[in-house]
Amino acid sequence: MTSLVIGGNGYLGSHVVRALVEDGEEVRVMVREGANTIGIDDLDVTRFVGDIWDDDALRAAMTGVDVVYYCVVDTRGWLRDPAPLFRTNVEGTRHVLDIATEPGIASGLKKFVFTSSYATVGRRRGRVATEADVISEKGLTPYVRSRVQAERLVLQYARERGLPAVAMCVSTTYGGKDWGRTPHGEIIAGAAFGKLPFVMSGIELEAVGVNDAARALIKAAAKGRVGERYLISEKMISNAEVARIAAEAAGVPAPAHSLPLPLTYLLATLGTVKGRLKGTDEKLSLASLRLMRAESPVDCSKARRELDWAPTPVEQSIREAARFWVGLRAARRKSKAG
Repeated sequence: MTSLVIGGNGYLGSHVVRALVEDGEEVRVMVREGANTIGIDDLDVTRFVGDIWDDDALRAAMTGVDVVYYCVVDTRGWLRDPAPLFRTNVEGTRHVLDIATEPGIASGLKKFVFTSSYATVGRRRGRVATEADVISEKGLTPYVRSRVQAERLVLQYARERGLPAVAMCVSTTYGGKDWGRTPHGEIIAGAAFGKLPFVMSGIELEAVGVNDAARALIKAAAKGRVGERYLISEKMISNAEVARIAAEAAGVPAPAHSLPLPLTYLLATLGTVKGRLKGTDEKLSLASLRLMRAESPVDCSKARRELDWAPTPVEQSIREAARFWVGLRAARRKSKAG
């Protein structure tokens, strides 16, 4: 079995690559020129250098593969100008799909596993959402809208062009080897270093261990039904609980203060106004806060049932992430001292 991971140097993508190598598969990885590949540098894989707009690199990487794992996404939901989100998440995806459905590539492709988001599922307070819940684009933040449009493109290509695609609606991922320091990893690092002055109350997110998410994608390649989407999450967990677990694993006190939700909204509003006045991208804005307030839980029984997917408790992955950050800091200090 030959697999290609597009975006294999990213957080989830690198864990997919690592799991495939551990399974003994022949693995190809497509990465951008100059990309940070520390997460896969120790692995025996075949590299193709190019971005998702490089036709020659895409064709070379895809030719002769059995499975394509597409793990490219622009997650910068705080951007004031959302154009880059739609260029990468929608038009970039469309471009890759066009190459994947060319006769010389499509004839040998058994599965196209697309990394989507649980944000693409329609969720409402007071009920548990499933893959059957359709979301309306009305009122969505640009980031979520770009993810919804990308997923719909993939499923459209499955229906109309015979692409053997499945969409994996992955929730917030936690775990080690977070070399790019993702936003959620940054919270764990702050808690593990004892430098997180407070946590935001009222923030709960669906979460899953990054290794479990990677394994779900691989299981989808073998068992996922073409044209279907699968919710991938272990449980809903609060921001405060994530910080507490991380601090405990690192052996430091948990953040002693919490920021009330109304005050968080005030700060997010100020961030939004500042961004508009100064033309800057503010990570805490009303748009980013809406992403963090995904209150409605989701039902992941479809993935458990059809893919035979059994995730470990996400608390284990949070502890692993905390230990990763503590170990990385210790290694860097030792290197400097030496």
